[in-house]
Amino acid sequence: MPSIYQLKPRFQALLRPLVHRLHDAGITANQVTLAACAGSLAIAGLVALFAEQRGLFALIPLWMTLRMALNAIDGMLAREFGQQSTLGAYLNELCDLVSDTALYMPFLLLPGVSPLWLVLVLLLALLSEYAGVMGPLAGASRRYDGPMGKSDRAFCFGALGAGVA
Repeated sequence: MPSIYQLKPRFQALLRPLVHRLHDAGITANQVTLAACAGSLAIAGLVALFAEQRGLFALIPLWMTLRMALNAIDGMLAREFGQQSTLGAYLNELCDLVSDTALYMPFLLLPGVSPLWLVLVLLLALLSEYAGVMGPLAGASRRYDGPMGKSDRAFCFGALGAGVA
């Protein structure tokens, strides 16, 4: 099944000049990871705090797009400039889970949204990420693709945010 993740090499090629400029400016992969998480928490908090202002849900697809770029940038900085670390691996996985969960939670505040179904989606997303992280434990690589992988979920929730707005 096709996945948005298959577009990653082209996306990275577009970002490469910016990644070089960030590296030259002394920005690290971990700083980008933490900034993306902080931005996600801020956007989620703003949308949740003013959920009755449906237009704010348009921030979710805009931020999801920027966050995908930041996720690609942090990985490129880590791999291409020797910044890979155990701390970075933990931050990358944990910040992604925190960010996704925070950005999906404001949908609970919409009338007609079943908390049970949204919590089920969140649990399945967490299980999907956990399964991807377990790849190296079984001698395989970390997997991000597949139906409703991270990028596909971001696209779907971004589209939902745009629809609500």
